[in-house]
Amino acid sequence: MVRKISKIPPLFFAVSGAVCLYYLPPILTGRGLPWAVPLLAAAALLTALISFCRALGSLPAACIGAGARRLSGRFAVCLGFLGAGLFLGAGARIAASAGTRLGLAGERIAGIAGKLSEDPRLVADGRGMGKIELEYVRGKGGLRVSARGGVAVFFPDEALAGLRSFGRGSGIYVEGDLLGGREGPLFRARAVHITEEAPALERFRTTLRLKLAEKFSRRKWGGLSMALLLGMRDNLDTQLAQSYKNAGCAHVLALSGMHLAIVSAILAFFLRKPLGLRAAAVTGALFIIAYVFLVGVQPSLARSAIMYILGALSLLGAFPRKASFLLASAFLLQLLIWPSSGDSLSFILSYLALAGILFTGEALHGLFRGALPELLSQPLSASIGAFAATSPVTAAFFGLVQVSGVFAGLVIVPLTTLFMLASMAEPFLSLVPVLGEAADRALSLLYLALESLVGAAARIPPLRISAALPVIFLSALAACAAHLLGSRLAARRNRLDPFS
Repeated sequence: MVRKISKIPPLFFAVSGAVCLYYLPPILTGRGLPWAVPLLAAAALLTALISFCRALGSLPAACIGAGARRLSGRFAVCLGFLGAGLFLGAGARIAASAGTRLGLAGERIAGIAGKLSEDPRLVADGRGMGKIELEYVRGKGGLRVSARGGVAVFFPDEALAGLRSFGRGSGIYVEGDLLGGREGPLFRARAVHITEEAPALERFRTTLRLKLAEKFSRRKWGGLSMALLLGMRDNLDTQLAQSYKNAGCAHVLALSGMHLAIVSAILAFFLRKPLGLRAAAVTGALFIIAYVFLVGVQPSLARSAIMYILGALSLLGAFPRKASFLLASAFLLQLLIWPSSGDSLSFILSYLALAGILFTGEALHGLFRGALPELLSQPLSASIGAFAATSPVTAAFFGLVQVSGVFAGLVIVPLTTLFMLASMAEPFLSLVPVLGEAADRALSLLYLALESLVGAAARIPPLRISAALPVIFLSALAACAAHLLGSRLAARRNRLDPFS
């Protein structure tokens, strides 16, 4: 058992420490306990364990064997990684908890000013919404006070078009009323004033987004294309978006690993032969950075981009070429760069889904091998692995588990991927009228097929869950069973293969 534990990669301990001290403090403070208590306890325990390992390693050779000495050194390294993870998690939690500093009581604030930190968008009730990174607030008596942090703003309908044309990075001053919110302050604007143009690069980005959006908005299927390619849901049919959610396939519409996988696969197809594997990977990484800049940094998309960049560096020999190492490194880097993103549900689900695919999904794939066709066993095992890892979170946040999504995704995800590929090709095919018309018809048919399939899957009722604990227990049990059976089956195959 000790030897098995010693084989766990040290980075796993860093991730475990970061997770504990990032997500545990809010739970403790919610119950009235000071969150510094677990930090001090972890520091004391860690110091004692490292000291113990160092003491073992310093014993004379007559008292301790070479194997035990190496084992104690290994444990000391793992504990060092655990300490680094605890430090990172605590720092990220403190940074994420810093929150917004207004400088005035909410009822005294008449206006706020700052930079648009994200693209204005339509929300469910038809209103415009965006986020301002604060520079100052103005009181009702004219008093101006410095402020910091971000505030979500509801804009008047008539101001939304103008805000979109100026885009992210513009200086803005809004007058209105400050509202309370569970996730931070909200501001309802009555009047909007643009005080400064965005930088040249941001203006180029905004112009490109608007031109692409204008082109796609002319088509019935354009709203779905804009959502999949640019993350813009303003023209997406609300009924279709709700159907994706009810079918357990909402992740398909959120820009994430699937979308970057498609983009990177296309890049690899066109660049690998002329440039070679390494040069194509570096060029692809630069393109991915440009793509993320175009669509905007979103937690699940940032995770995928970081993993792709680390993967490109691994081809150059900078990192081990192992998916679990890239996932753990991406988690720590993202928490370090964007501490507040760790509180995002899409961040949590994105990492859990991929972890489920890599660990439980791979174990299930070994079990299904030979029993099911490879074309079915690979996506099915990945879908079950992601479902097992994410269902406790969806049960805790939404009180339901959509089991049908495991099987609906086997059809909906490939069809949506095909739709996305066709949407990417359509602007180029439309340069030739005949090809453009054919692409339009194909996309219209794909859109109708998706509407029907997603609508049918959405009608399957989910399981209503009153408590998340049983789901956590069942998910953990299923994951352990998959690994146990998978390891036994692999051992049996290894014994039989030489005689086959």
